[in-house]
Amino acid sequence: MNGAGRVLVVDDEDGIRAFLSEALGDGGFEVVTAPSGDQALTLLEKEGFEVVLTDMKMPGLSELALVESYRKTDPDMVVVVLTAHGTVETAVAAMKAGAFDYLQKPVRNLTELILTIRRAIEHGRLRKQREEGPSPPPLTWGAPAMKPVVEAIQKVAPSPASVLLLGESGAGKEIAARTLHAASPRARAPFVAVNCAALSESLLESELFGHERGAFTGAHARKRGKIELAAGGTFLLDEVGELQLPLQAKLLRVLQERSFERVGGHQTLRVDVRWVAATNQDLAVMIADGRFREDLYHRLAVFPIRLPPLRERPEDIVPLAQHLLDSLAADLGRSTVGLSPEAERHLLAQSWNGNIRALRNALERALILSGGDQVEVDDFWADPATQSSDTPSPALEIRTLEDAERSLIARTLETFDGNRKKTAESLGIGLRTLYDKLKRYGLG
Repeated sequence: MNGAGRVLVVDDEDGIRAFLSEALGDGGFEVVTAPSGDQALTLLEKEGFEVVLTDMKMPGLSELALVESYRKTDPDMVVVVLTAHGTVETAVAAMKAGAFDYLQKPVRNLTELILTIRRAIEHGRLRKQREEGPSPPPLTWGAPAMKPVVEAIQKVAPSPASVLLLGESGAGKEIAARTLHAASPRARAPFVAVNCAALSESLLESELFGHERGAFTGAHARKRGKIELAAGGTFLLDEVGELQLPLQAKLLRVLQERSFERVGGHQTLRVDVRWVAATNQDLAVMIADGRFREDLYHRLAVFPIRLPPLRERPEDIVPLAQHLLDSLAADLGRSTVGLSPEAERHLLAQSWNGNIRALRNALERALILSGGDQVEVDDFWADPATQSSDTPSPALEIRTLEDAERSLIARTLETFDGNRKKTAESLGIGLRTLYDKLKRYGLG
């Protein structure tokens, strides 16, 4: 698939199919055509498309059943319909059935045609990005230690070169990858990330490449893989050192040939993505031990960038903390919250062995405990992973760990107006665990 997008054109009239295919091809799209709804559904099951441009009046399926069938075959599909009637009723019916937009036949305005398809593709890509979750905050550029990283990203962003991001866990490698994507020509296309350590080998293979219906027990429908969904954009392989050797071999083929098959499938799909990999492991040692393929390493590490840990960039701590607080406050429905001077000094005194991830966790707890318009030093309570050996948390001097936990649960419960499900989700614990703690601390 190219960066402009892949379009399936469906119409039972040969002349219209040829006209639309040529017009969209001249607009930079990759176009495949089908003469009927049934053949279109077969193509959708075998190949990947971002938009279906379809006539509403064709033999075999009713108008609304046609649109609904496209969406049922691939729930992510964006559908633009062609109608010879151009009535409001037809347009409304198409929209209710799940269509993104409609065009009136005969199509005479080629500019409108191309712009509509571009909007449809952009809509689908943005929707996929939202499904991936909110973007983390951008990199903070203030620290001298970050200057080489900034310069490296600026230099490599315009090129298609693969990038390998190195650094400790939580140092901001995914943030760097998103920054790289935003500065690249692919910025308007999807950014898709997969954590290679989060899934078993079999599940990760399906997550990366997708699968066909019946490929394995539980595969009741065709699923497009994350690589396919990243077409035209940037794909981040996070924790790439956790990939098992069989998957490394399959991934190497994708990087070399830009093609792959879904699990259980025989159709070869082509893909155009910008590859970014991230790891906190020493891949050179893994290569020597036979745990990582040297050829894959060289494919991924065309342009390596090492991120310094947060403790080596103290100038970034306070600006980054404020940015994280703004994001956390928005998630909790709170107004902007600042940091008191004492709280800033407290943050600067920590070693932050967990880097940005540890900083975010500490701020989230402090924000929940804070009742005012700024976080005070007493709102921080001890986390062994973030404490300097010679700098005790002020919160330890006034609370036991149980007192801190009780206060944290009580304030979180209050923040969500007693909603226990949201409280448990915010605290990162199960609902049953929350009930046990509520009973234990007399908060029922």
